[in-house]
Amino acid sequence: MQIPEGKKIYFSSDNHLGAPTQELSKPREQKFLAWLDEVKVDAAAIFLLGDLFDFWFEYKHVVPKNHVRVLGKLAEIADSGIPIYFFVGNHDLWMFGYFEEELGIPVYHKPKTFEFNDKKFLIGHGDGLGPGDKGYKRMKKIFTSKFFQWCFKWLHPDIGVGIARYLSVKNKLISGDEDAKFLGEDQEWLALYAKHKLETEHFDYFIFGHRHLPMEIKVGESSTYINLGDWINHYTYGVFDGKHFNLQKHPF
Repeated sequence: MQIPEGKKIYFSSDNHLGAPTQELSKPREQKFLAWLDEVKVDAAAIFLLGDLFDFWFEYKHVVPKNHVRVLGKLAEIADSGIPIYFFVGNHDLWMFGYFEEELGIPVYHKPKTFEFNDKKFLIGHGDGLGPGDKGYKRMKKIFTSKFFQWCFKWLHPDIGVGIARYLSVKNKLISGDEDAKFLGEDQEWLALYAKHKLETEHFDYFIFGHRHLPMEIKVGESSTYINLGDWINHYTYGVFDGKHFNLQKHPF
């Protein structure tokens, strides 16, 4: 894909809307909506790299009722012709077609390769990759189990969503707060994952979220690992203008 002159590609991750409560997350939601209105002016595409919601589960006929303004804004942008790509995170991995059918937004459950202006990107949320994140890797096997999902869907939504939201906020293993600290360039497990990938395939950029820390680490002579940070403490996002990738902080 060639980015048109004057256009940019935007990347965002880890809003965790709904945490710790719906009311307390509303100011962050308003900031994110304002950002979407700003970037749609010159966006060639928008990538959302997961954990937009602190919890999401799609029953056959029911989805969580909150954040209708965000869903409406995403639909508005997608309807205007600006492509939006969504990668599920560990908090909103239970997506089963609603975004595609109602919003026209493709959803990815694994990292995916993209090329923009002859630059090769590997893009994903980042959970469960590399040598770290061991506790979550064990938990993810349960979360992605078809049997577990089948069992969960039989809970009444008021019960199932209530339990999941409580655990999401209280359990640091699920929330990721347990290891939201910089480990050093030689120990960051997503950087190590990127270096391992480079042994068999070249990428110019590895773009991930999940760590809640804005990072930019050289992992090869012409390869960089970028972590987008979050919309809880940092309010950071990524911008690729066709030549360079930059992390930016929104000046709220």
